[in-house]
Amino acid sequence: MPTISYYEAVNDALERLEDLGYERGVGVDLANHGPMGAEAVAVLGHGDEVARWIGRYRRALEHHEPPAARFALDPADEASWRPALGDFGRAGDWERLFARELATAPWRDALARWWPRLLPGLFAGLTHGLIRTAHAVRGLSVAGETPTRLQLDELARGLAYWAARYRALPGSPALRGPRAVPEAVAALPRVPLDGPRGPSVALGRIDALDRLPGYAESLEWLAPHPASRLLSDMTLQFADVYLGHPEVFPVPLVHGLTAPAAARLVLPHLPQELYEPTLARLWQVQSTFLLAFTTDRRDEESGAWRAEADDLPPLDELGARAVEHGDEHVIKFTEGCLREYALRPDPRYPAAAYAAQRRIPRLDAGGGVAGVSAGAAGAAD
Repeated sequence: MPTISYYEAVNDALERLEDLGYERGVGVDLANHGPMGAEAVAVLGHGDEVARWIGRYRRALEHHEPPAARFALDPADEASWRPALGDFGRAGDWERLFARELATAPWRDALARWWPRLLPGLFAGLTHGLIRTAHAVRGLSVAGETPTRLQLDELARGLAYWAARYRALPGSPALRGPRAVPEAVAALPRVPLDGPRGPSVALGRIDALDRLPGYAESLEWLAPHPASRLLSDMTLQFADVYLGHPEVFPVPLVHGLTAPAAARLVLPHLPQELYEPTLARLWQVQSTFLLAFTTDRRDEESGAWRAEADDLPPLDELGARAVEHGDEHVIKFTEGCLREYALRPDPRYPAAAYAAQRRIPRLDAGGGVAGVSAGAAGAAD
């Protein structure tokens, strides 16, 4: 049993990571995963390992400096804040805006006010605006009536990263179709490669989404269902997608599961009228991942993954193995898979977590680079 509680571990982590900027890497712009990874390590029951993991993480890549605020944004004036959406040069201004919002109103009120404003840009930082926000929300929900300044600042930074890397995908998704998630994924056309696979192919496809076959139609394919069921359908389907595509660079597709798993952490703190538009945007993001990073269905919805998972370790070892592995994507993906498995015990969840632990290089081996930059694609690793 850890001697450090979740609450203590998270706040210690936020203090140790407070000096880091939003992104990292030399010549690339990759999302800062420190707060997300540390919080997930604590959730996995390894609070005693958080400080050591942070040391490993900080040594892996140099982080950018925290952004400075320059010009005030007025949250009450849409003409002030809306033009700044997606302007990473305004990240410091966004952070100051959200810090001010959280200092003057309960955090759930500020979250509910800004969620629908940020939701169309859910693809921000390859969904890391949403994911960082969700990890912060989980910490605040555990803190109850005694959130620390560090925890409120982390929520401000999650929202600020979302706003500064805001990227709206083409089209307006809605849950008004006839299909369940597995049927929609199966029906989505995949575009074969004309040349070698690489980051430029994914970037080009993201930039040309509205010209790819099936994309526009897919936005209204999903049928409305209760949020919990749809989230489980989404995460399970992307566990299956991850297992079925060992040929794809192993990092980007994990976000097809971690994004809806992150949304599950936040929805209980939002008004119910925001559930359906959130689910619709999540499906839009998932269809984008499929069209950008896969070129066929390969081994989706097959039993091929079972041979790969023959030596799957016991569930209670998966979390420990993820922490020992060290890569932040492996940690967050494993935590998400185990959490989703507890709600819907399908073996594809632990199998996908184990596959990621083998496909993604260990943190000490310099793993975790997605191959696309936030500046180029609005999508960091």
